[in-house]
Amino acid sequence: MTPGNNGASTPEDDDPFGYLYADGQANGAQPPSGGYGYPNSVNRVRAVGTRQYGQQAQTAAYGQAPQQQNAYGQPNAHYAAPETLPGGAPTTQQQMPGGGGGRGGRGPNTKGLLIGAIAVVAAVVIGIGVAMLGGEKDQGNTDDQAGTTPTQSQNSKPSPSPSKAGESEADLPAIDAKALRLGGGATLAQDVKGAQADGGIYVAGFNQVGSSVTWTVNGIPKSGKYTVYVGYSVPGKDQNATLTVNSTPSKTPVDLKNWTGAAEGDYEKGWTETYNYIQLNQGTNTIELSCEQGNQCDALIDRLRLAKGWVKSKS
Repeated sequence: MTPGNNGASTPEDDDPFGYLYADGQANGAQPPSGGYGYPNSVNRVRAVGTRQYGQQAQTAAYGQAPQQQNAYGQPNAHYAAPETLPGGAPTTQQQMPGGGGGRGGRGPNTKGLLIGAIAVVAAVVIGIGVAMLGGEKDQGNTDDQAGTTPTQSQNSKPSPSPSKAGESEADLPAIDAKALRLGGGATLAQDVKGAQADGGIYVAGFNQVGSSVTWTVNGIPKSGKYTVYVGYSVPGKDQNATLTVNSTPSKTPVDLKNWTGAAEGDYEKGWTETYNYIQLNQGTNTIELSCEQGNQCDALIDRLRLAKGWVKSKS
């Protein structure tokens, strides 16, 4: 067997592309008249520019664009929409509520959005204003409470500082000379002018050892620290006495000094006041001034008063 001769058959019978070779052409191979060179092939060769739609064919010259048959937006003549077929979908188009953003539909409701945005801003502004007003009100209440509520330093141990009579003696008892219980050589008198007790009555004869005045105090609201004030007069020289509270003598005497600077023997110019710090119990207590050994007791006594806490002066 030689090339180009395959047994009894000829090359053109065996090789459909034999016409492409020199030996095939020498043996008489010819190109096929139709198809692509395959036996029994279907001729599908079309001229350039020819298109077929359904049963019609449109031809355009080489290098020219095919003619457009349908205008924009119109259906193709060879196209059948599903809704045109029997049993197809309905052709009526339903418009979405409020319009759409496509062709022919209305745009977004910008007016409604603007109104909603303004409403939100207004609500925020109103809320901020209410919060600020509430804060100012709370601040005002805080300031009032701070002015009326004592601080820790104000509640600390009372210091010996002046206080007003209304604050120190509020709801606390006081007593004049004529209501005191007298002991020893003490008597009542009213010859010397200037006594502050009711009727100008005072205790005289206190300059004898064993003389005393006793005050039984009722209605002490709370146990604690108090200040006792003694109204007196001395004849231009310093004196003193012994203080006893609830049967317990005090270590500190009652100083009956000549604070007014009166001349010696001038009782009328010597009226003044002194004070002592004491502890009292709730309820009833006894306070006693006495002339004991070692005291110098030449003094007139006209009244006794109490103040809450340890303070210096009533005025």
